[in-house]
Parts: sequence; structure tokens; C-alpha cells
Amino acid sequence: MSEIRKDYVTDTWVVISEERARRPKDFIRPRPATNGGVCAFCEGNEKMTPPEIYAYRNVGTGPDTKGWWIRTVPNKFPALKIEGRLDKNSRSVFTQMTGIGCHEVVIESTDHSRPIALMASWQVRELVEMYRERLMDLSKDRRFKYILIFENHGQEAGASLEHPHSQIIATPMIPVQVAGELRGAENYFTDMGGECIYDTVIREEIESSKRLVFENSSFVCITPFASKYPYELMILPKRHCSSFADCSHEEASDLASILQKTLHALHTILDDPPYNFYIHTAPVNSREFPFYHWHIEIIPAVSKMAGFEKGTGFFINSISPENAAVHLRSYGQESNAGADGQTATAGTNFRVPEAS
Repeated sequence: MSEIRKDYVTDTWVVISEERARRPKDFIRPRPATNGGVCAFCEGNEKMTPPEIYAYRNVGTGPDTKGWWIRTVPNKFPALKIEGRLDKNSRSVFTQMTGIGCHEVVIESTDHSRPIALMASWQVRELVEMYRERLMDLSKDRRFKYILIFENHGQEAGASLEHPHSQIIATPMIPVQVAGELRGAENYFTDMGGECIYDTVIREEIESSKRLVFENSSFVCITPFASKYPYELMILPKRHCSSFADCSHEEASDLASILQKTLHALHTILDDPPYNFYIHTAPVNSREFPFYHWHIEIIPAVSKMAGFEKGTGFFINSISPENAAVHLRSYGQESNAGADGQTATAGTNFRVPEAS
């Protein structure tokens, strides 16, 4: 029988209905054809992008030349632009503001065909550090209220270019999804006398192990209780921390390891599926958020919203998070190595729960 479950924090409801599909192979979809042509993100084509903002590169190499291994540039076709003044106007029911913000692209490596799941461990650690540095830098702009770091992997997940890259968008308002998380977390914090709901989730998910996929000394990876999508995943830091920018260097290393292991598990189980991941962190240039806990959400793009989902805001998930966790844990028990032969979990004290 199907179940209706409520999200930990928000008022989102999910129907878990496994009559439709049960095994990983049911979610593997044909890959679209590759684009071909010249890639602006490949090394040697630096002049094809806007001038770089920041890069990790070899000593003695100059901006917009060869010699980099991670490079951040402005988006050539930005959703929001950093130049200008932020103005807001309201008239009757019509509210608008100037499209002020920031839209950057993080080119994750020089390798055109190696996504995060297959990168060397040191590259993923450097990528996490780049995310932190860009978040801290953009936070200095008082016009911005929120900064989202995200990746679209694969054409069906919204990637227009094949070369592995992430994006960063700063907005002058707090997005509705994040606002919903903040509201729900604050309500729980008030009702429970100062307890963070995310700390409770981490503690109880570790104790039950039903939805715990991977764990290391600093992070847990779970399939959320009310997963909206098949094989949806969430990575949470064990230490209570509202902002991703406050992640320590040691935690950044552990985050890189668990993120790579998680994406490699999806890559293996679902045959390199399209996916989106995004970092939900506390708003910037605002008040303190002692009730909030930053985290990463990973959504494989293996199902589509239809009329019921769009018309109600309910989601129908055709695999339970418990069964998704079993499949992903089975990968973890069989393999700890990435495609480059390096052990993705080295030095991170991983625990893979026994399948139940």
C-alpha cells in the first residue's frame, strides 16, 4: 500500500507508491546525443569565455591562459547582472525590482568528459574550496540576500554544455524554497525550546540506519524520509552550522569525499544519470539563523512532474527512500574506489550501514 509522508521541515507532502517501479534499472534512461563542436570551457579556449573572476592555476600563468585546474567566469548569458542599482517598485498587486544579482560559472576541471563522480579526490576538495571562496566573496555585496551554488549534470537536468561545470547565482531576495525551510526550522526551534530540527534528523537517521547511505566523521548522506524524487539524497554536516561558508578546511575535505562517493554511487547504480545538486545555506547580509543547518540536496532527473504534481504541489515517488538507500549502500559495500583508481573514502573514516 502507498504512503503519504510529510517533509521533515516544510509543509511538502509526498506519496510513496512503489507499484510503478522498484529496481535501479527501471530508472535508467537513454542518453541524448552529444553536442560536439568546440568547447569554450576546455583548456586553450579561455578567450571564448568572459574574463575569469578567479582561478586555481599554476604559478607563473596569467588570467585567461592555460595552466588552470578550476576556473570561475561570469556567465555569458546571465540571468541577473551585477552592474546597476537595486530598485523596487510596487503598484497595486504589481511588484517588481531591477534584475540585480550575479551569475557565475565554475569550470570544474580541464577534462571535458570527467564529472565529479570520476574526478580525482584532490580535485573535488579543490572544487569545494572554490565554492566556499566564491560564497564568501559574493557575501560582501550588501545588495544580495541569497547565494545558490548548484550543478546541472546532463542535458535532461538542464545542462546546456557537456563540460563539467557548476553555477552560482546571487539574488536580492530569499528564494521561496529556502524561506519555507527557514520558517519550518524556526517553528520547530521555538516549539522545542531551542533544538535544531536538522540535528534531530541527523541523530535519528543515524540511529535507525534505514535511510542512512554513507557517513564519515563530519557528514551524513541520507535518502530523506519524504523524498520527492527517486534516489533523492541529502548531505548534512554533523556539526551544527547554518552557513556553508563556515565549513572548516577539514570539513571541506570530508565533504568532498562524501559528495564524490555519493555521486559515484549514483553514476554506478543509475548509469550516469542526469542530476541537479544544490547547496542550501543561510541567507547572507541578514540576521542570525541558529535554528538552521546548511545542507546539499541531490536530485537525479529520472522522473518527470505531471498534472497531479503541478496541480497540487504533492509529489509521487515510485521508490521508497528505504529501498533507494539499500541499493546505494550495496554499491558502497562493493566499491570504495573512483574511476581513477584512487580511493574516494581514504582518510575520511567512512561507515556504510549494513543493508536491512
